[in-house]
Amino acid sequence: MEFENVKSLIKNKIPDADVTVIDLTGTKDHLGLEIVSNEFTGKRLIQQHQMIMDILKEELNQNIIHAVQIKTMTKEQKEKQNGKESL
Repeated sequence: MEFENVKSLIKNKIPDADVTVIDLTGTKDHLGLEIVSNEFTGKRLIQQHQMIMDILKEELNQNIIHAVQIKTMTKEQKEKQNGKESL
């Protein structure tokens, strides 16, 4: 699946999301996703991942996407992470 399509699917449901897609195997069907959004504020990690899996459910059921590795965080968490990386 084209990465822009994955980004569009997620951004349609989570408009403020910053989405990074990485091809984990070179086949474009095993994807690493990093999604940064304030929609995740106050939600447990499992709830955040369920939001993403619900968005991608059809593509997973049709085997367009075979596997996803999901990393989710709020914009504040991302800023803190970036601050630590620059030290």
